[in-house]
Amino acid sequence: MEKTLKQYDRVVEACMDLFRKKAHDYGTAWRILRVPSLTDQVLIKAQRIRTLQQTGVSKVDEGIRPELMGIVNYAAMALVQIRQGVAEQPDMDADDALRHVQEQVAQARGLMERKNHDYGEAWRGMRISSLVDLILVKLLRIKQIEDNHGRTKVSEGVDANFLDILNYAVFALILLDGEEGSPLP
Repeated sequence: MEKTLKQYDRVVEACMDLFRKKAHDYGTAWRILRVPSLTDQVLIKAQRIRTLQQTGVSKVDEGIRPELMGIVNYAAMALVQIRQGVAEQPDMDADDALRHVQEQVAQARGLMERKNHDYGEAWRGMRISSLVDLILVKLLRIKQIEDNHGRTKVSEGVDANFLDILNYAVFALILLDGEEGSPLP
């Protein structure tokens, strides 16, 4: 488990560094996004990864790794929006936004530790394509819950699904790093 925690933290550090740089460039305009808009952003990224995996061809100069990093960050942003509510105008500075995103990532990490204990790190035997498919399934579930105005009868809510998506994307990045033998940017 210690190895997993180090790898997890390394991946998250790279994602947070990207978030920090984008917050510098763009500010916190994302604060106006409603959760379904963030769901769609993650869906676009996951669908692109699946297309790249199936076709092996990329006509845009970005590979799977940046898309997975985007999924981590957008999932964390969605969790912030669920907790903080949607703003009509950007209402946080970059440092505040980073702190809120890091809090959500820490919550996902805690969940990962608990589930990893119970599942015995089963994700290490999975294919990256399976993790991407699980992300897509979670997104379809989220869209259904959103279409049901957040009402569920027996299922977890949108936030629980975003926590899982974040963790699946981190796992995929860890596995991708191992396959390519190169460090994260």
